[in-house]
Amino acid sequence: MRGGGLWQLGQSISRRLAQADKKAVARRYFASEADLKKTVLYDFHVSNGGKMVPFAGWGMPIQYKDSIMDSTVNCRENGGLFDVSHMCGLSLKGKDCIPFIEKLVIADVAALAPGTGTLSVFTNEKGGAIDDSVITKVKDDHIYLVVNAGCRDKDLAHIEEHMKAFKAKGGDVSWHIHDERSLLALQGPLAAPVLQHLTKEDLSKIYFSDFRIIDINGATCFLTRTGYTGEDGFEISVPSEYALDLAKAILEKSEGKVRLTGLGARDSLRLEAGLCLYGNDMEQHITPVEAGLTWAIGKRRRAEGGFLGAETILKQLEEGPKIRRAGFTSSGPPARSHSEIQNDKGVNIGEVTSGGFSPCLKKNIAMGYVKSGSHKSGTKVKILVRGKAYDGVVTKMPFVPTKYYKPS
Repeated sequence: MRGGGLWQLGQSISRRLAQADKKAVARRYFASEADLKKTVLYDFHVSNGGKMVPFAGWGMPIQYKDSIMDSTVNCRENGGLFDVSHMCGLSLKGKDCIPFIEKLVIADVAALAPGTGTLSVFTNEKGGAIDDSVITKVKDDHIYLVVNAGCRDKDLAHIEEHMKAFKAKGGDVSWHIHDERSLLALQGPLAAPVLQHLTKEDLSKIYFSDFRIIDINGATCFLTRTGYTGEDGFEISVPSEYALDLAKAILEKSEGKVRLTGLGARDSLRLEAGLCLYGNDMEQHITPVEAGLTWAIGKRRRAEGGFLGAETILKQLEEGPKIRRAGFTSSGPPARSHSEIQNDKGVNIGEVTSGGFSPCLKKNIAMGYVKSGSHKSGTKVKILVRGKAYDGVVTKMPFVPTKYYKPS
């Protein structure tokens, strides 16, 4: 998911809206509202107190009536329902769809069992990350994936360019962009119990990264047991005409415990879970190896290569990267994106890419890139915030233990 500083933006809007000149604040943050795309739940968000902000060309809720802090904690204790319909779902079909997608991503898609998926990365010729995505093998001739909202245009152009070349050589692959569908993310310990009320499918038999096409609340949905919070949960692709009814049904069945949750809490939740935010923690000059996503490079792919940037990435696997993503806890004010990281001698060793105050841990957390050797857990560092150095320490991620539903 792309975009930086959502937590800070939410706090800033909350403070400023509480001040006297609310009309000026509205002009400052919502001046381009008429130009923004809206999900089918836009009016529902507004009627439920959603504070709408421009995000990747869409009007999206940064938070609701509760604070970002409270919303974050409630997602971990009960559940949160997120409208992520700004993201772009698409299907690749044809007998050669797997060989095609494997030219563009680092995953061993062929090795996936039908109905399962994996996090992967689209790479460029230099091995840098174009975007991250969950790649699902629905069947041998059907791949489903979701790309980030802020990366949609470049991702689709990239896929289309390579698809034309692939088909020109006789490859059988076509695509469909699911603009007719909306995407909801239901996350937290109540996700499965609540959703079970709305489907006859036995959700206890669907595990983390599994995919099913099933009936939910009277609509044919694409259900993936995944999410962006570190909690158990689901992403539900639903025909847009059924999205509002589904959102209302989920909230009703939870008896008020699952709350509508905005992008501000989504950002703090994913940071607590140690998950990358594209545009902050991954960019076109950062490789999957540097980003700590070596595990996502399939064993066969390491042996064979065959994806864009493979030469660079395989060399890094052999020799080790020069920089590495690491987690940090720190004293003082929370570190923010671009805060300088120094070693205990005051020498620059990297910078923060995401940071904030953890609502669940009640302390500062951050992630960023440092020189290899300085990334080991327990290494003491200094983090500069507004020109002043504060004590920090390299800390293993995730900061909050993940609770993905996996076979015991």
